[in-house]
This record gives sequence, C-alpha cells and structure tokens, in this order.
Amino acid sequence: VHGPGADIDTLCVGPSYVNREEDFFIILHDILAEMEEVTELQPVPDAHVPVMRFKFQGISIDLLYASISLLVVPDDLDISRESVLHNVDEQTVRSLNGCRVADQILKLVPNVKHFCMTLRCLKFWAKRRGVYSNVTGFLGGVNWALLVARVCQLYPNAVPSMLVSRFFRVYTQWRWPNPVMLCSIEEDELGFPVWDPRKNPRDRFHHMPIITPAYPCMNSSYNVSLSTLRVMMEQFQFGNRICEEIELNKAQWSALFEPHLFFEAYKNYLQVDIVSADADDLLAWKGWVESRLRQLTLKIERDTNGMLQCHPYPNEYVDTSKQFPHCAFFMGLQRKEG
Repeated sequence: VHGPGADIDTLCVGPSYVNREEDFFIILHDILAEMEEVTELQPVPDAHVPVMRFKFQGISIDLLYASISLLVVPDDLDISRESVLHNVDEQTVRSLNGCRVADQILKLVPNVKHFCMTLRCLKFWAKRRGVYSNVTGFLGGVNWALLVARVCQLYPNAVPSMLVSRFFRVYTQWRWPNPVMLCSIEEDELGFPVWDPRKNPRDRFHHMPIITPAYPCMNSSYNVSLSTLRVMMEQFQFGNRICEEIELNKAQWSALFEPHLFFEAYKNYLQVDIVSADADDLLAWKGWVESRLRQLTLKIERDTNGMLQCHPYPNEYVDTSKQFPHCAFFMGLQRKEG
C-alpha cells in the first residue's frame, strides 16, 4: 500500500560473486552519483538492513542488495522459497525479508482488498497522529501492515470501516509484551536466529513484539521503547474513542484524522539542532543523528529511572529564516504521573 510522497523500497538481487561492500556500496554508488537524475545519494552500509537511499527524478528510493549463492540469477527466481537463504549472510537474509514478509502477509489475510484499504487508512492515520516512524521508535510500514493483517484474521468477514474500528478496540486492550503473530514461529535447519524470548535473553526486553511471518521470524518492532509505546497506546485510545463516537453518530470520520498538535502538547521540549557546511554534509550528518535519537530516548528513560518521559517528534523541522544548511529534531518531555 502506498500513498502520495511514499518512498519506493527496492531490492536488487545479485549472484554470489557480486558483493555488497565493494560492488554495491562503492561501484554502483559511484555510477549513481554520476547520474543527473539521482540526488541526495546516501549510502548507509552499517544499518541493521544496509541500504542506499536516494531520489530518482524526485522520487525517494531505498535500495537494498542481496547476494545469493548462485552464479546466475534466474529471471523466474522465487524469493519466497527458503532455498534462496542457503549460504547467505544475515544482512542478505534481512534484505530479502522485506519482500518475503510482504508476500506472506498477502497469503495470510482472508481478503486482500479489505486488508489493503484498511492499511491505507491506518497508515494515513498514523502519519496524522505522529506515530509513523520506525527510526524514532514508533512503527513503520511493515509494522502497521502486520497489525492490520492480524485484525483482518480476527474479523475475516468485516468490511474496512469495521476493521478500522476493531483495530483500535483490539490494540487498546492488547496486553503487551504478548506478541502479535500471523502464524506460528517455524524453526528451520538453516539455523538463522528466530524470535524466541525463552531462548534469547535479548528478546525478553522487547516492549511491543510484532513478529514477521516469513522464516526467519523476527521482531519487526525492536525499536519501540517504553516512551514510544506509551505514546502509541494513548493514540490507540484516542482512535478507539473516536470510532465509538462514529458508531453512535456523534462524530464524523474526519475527526479520526485530526492532526496531533505536538507543539501544544507539552510544556518542555528538547531541541536537537543539526548544522553543517553544505547540503551534502547535512544529509549524512542528519542521517547519523536521526539513527541515534532512539538511543537518546532510551538513555533519558534509563538515567531518570523512567521518571522523565520522552515523546520524539518523527519529522524534522527546518527554520526557513536561517541561511545555512540545518534542521532540528524535537522531543516533548514530561514527568511521569504519580
């Protein structure tokens, strides 16, 4: 499901002798850098899922690379088959997982048309309410898709308007950290780590587990902190309240999509200014800072023993009156009640 201004997630699959470090992030990067249609080229080789970000004729593209253990990549390659994961590294598994998960979701929902319409609605709602952003500790596209797909499974005959209403009812009552899963978790002889809090101590600390359905099953929402979970639960309760009023003819659907007034919600804000010498430096510097904002949230929670709650604003802010390359990120701060 896509909307206006959405980026295009693209997967490039190559043979075993074309590697990520040199062929993708150096040679292909340099080819793209020479193309006049390509702007804002930003390689992120150290990300959890290594990615090359750029705009092609103004359209944002996230390009991933997967090197599979074949000398020739066939035209009819089916990446949903587990044989594609033989003898590949974990970065390749994570790169392939986006497409594999998307295919599995469509197979696991009872009505694809109803699922897509409901997801389109809830992604728009999440952006309006300031809770659409994986990097700042909220939820990204795949997370919202999995949450919606689970509600579609629970209410297989419901139409989209009913599914939106049930979405908020289900997740206001969900007992996190119980995981949201579309199917049971499968082990496999390939031996990749799967999400399992019984075996993996790190998995026990996930606050809002939303598990991907394709092998190897992972928690897609490991970025969520206690602070961002609290903000999302407040927004689910807001959505549930509006949907109840809609059902009683006391509100219109437009009320559900009222934007969240972040800059009126708190008395205190933390402002993180990012300044650079030129636009290219700003792009790299901003990406580095943004990827670490989640750690800032976690450290504020930890160092104040949870007494200071953070609400990171998922979008950057640019002051147009300033003449140099810059942007800023904001966090709303408040003391924990009680």
